[in-house]
Amino acid sequence: MNIPWPIRSTLAGTVGTATMTLAYATERRLRPKRHEPLDYDDSLVPGQIVAGIMHLANVTDRKEHELGLALRWSYGSVFGIWHGLLRRRIGEPWASAAFGATLMTATLTLFPLLGRTPPPWRWPPAVIATAFGTHAAYVGAVAAADDLGRLGTSREH
Repeated sequence: MNIPWPIRSTLAGTVGTATMTLAYATERRLRPKRHEPLDYDDSLVPGQIVAGIMHLANVTDRKEHELGLALRWSYGSVFGIWHGLLRRRIGEPWASAAFGATLMTATLTLFPLLGRTPPPWRWPPAVIATAFGTHAAYVGAVAAADDLGRLGTSREH
């Protein structure tokens, strides 16, 4: 069965998002005494950004959490298209390297630029480690799922 590359890459982004979510859950199990968010993606910050962009007033923590999850799953899934495009243009492993660099650049710049976090050089080391670790899991899963989806496909669509 041939799946057009944009659909395959979006599905790969969904697999990556699920993997990132699992990485957060795993880290929480390994660090049970930590009760605050593991990094800014794991906090209410993404939901606060969405609420701010949408000019939503009086948003509760629960709604910010829900908005953040909606952002994670939609953005994480659709961002897989960027990997697919890079994969078609420059191939692996360069596609995954460029994909990861783009993702981390966005992570380290957009939150501070949107006014919701301090600049990354002021992030605690544990937050930086979690951000890089969970995003590496995402990148690896997107690349693997995108490649797996290519099996049996004789040419790109």
